[in-house]
Amino acid sequence: MKKDTRAMDVAKAEILAIGRDASQHGEAERDLIEAAQRGDQGAFSELVRLYDRSVLRIALRILRSQEDARDAYQEAFLKVYRKLDTFRFQCRFHTWLYRIATNVCLDHLRRRKARPEFTALDAAETSGRSPLQVAPDSKPSGSPDRMLGNREASERIARAMEILSDRERVVFTLRHYEGMRLKAIGEACSISEDSAKQCLFRATRKLRKELHDVRV
Repeated sequence: MKKDTRAMDVAKAEILAIGRDASQHGEAERDLIEAAQRGDQGAFSELVRLYDRSVLRIALRILRSQEDARDAYQEAFLKVYRKLDTFRFQCRFHTWLYRIATNVCLDHLRRRKARPEFTALDAAETSGRSPLQVAPDSKPSGSPDRMLGNREASERIARAMEILSDRERVVFTLRHYEGMRLKAIGEACSISEDSAKQCLFRATRKLRKELHDVRV
């Protein structure tokens, strides 16, 4: 356990030194994962810290509900904890993590169909701090509601997102809010890169039609 703790400390120091970008973690992140797989709770906590805001952002973008996003966030990391020993480095860790998170969100969306009282504006509560305030979105500056920069436009986009299918919403979120490449999105959604591309095309076409009168 001492060896695991030393490895985790070194890996943590390296990751903090080079930043949070998953593409830069390399061997430092691998050391954290392997330590966590051996039962090092500190290493697992550090993995959660590295990705918690991204997972929370994804959940809120897809589910459009703070309550559901919090539930999905907790469920996703619980599944990651239980399944971590099955991760074999055949893909990037964040791709594997996002696959779990998006599947959890899709399950929530399916269950929500029995909740007709839900509206897209549930994600825009005015009281208290929203998950996006706690987890600020530092991803592509060209994402729609950042460019428009006002509540009315954000609410329009929230409503427009509701016309997308569940899969389209996931793909659009991962591409335009998280900046993921189509190949990685396909892996995260368990579909081909071409299917992800077609899904994104359909989502973009629907949103452009719905928001044709919105100007940046």
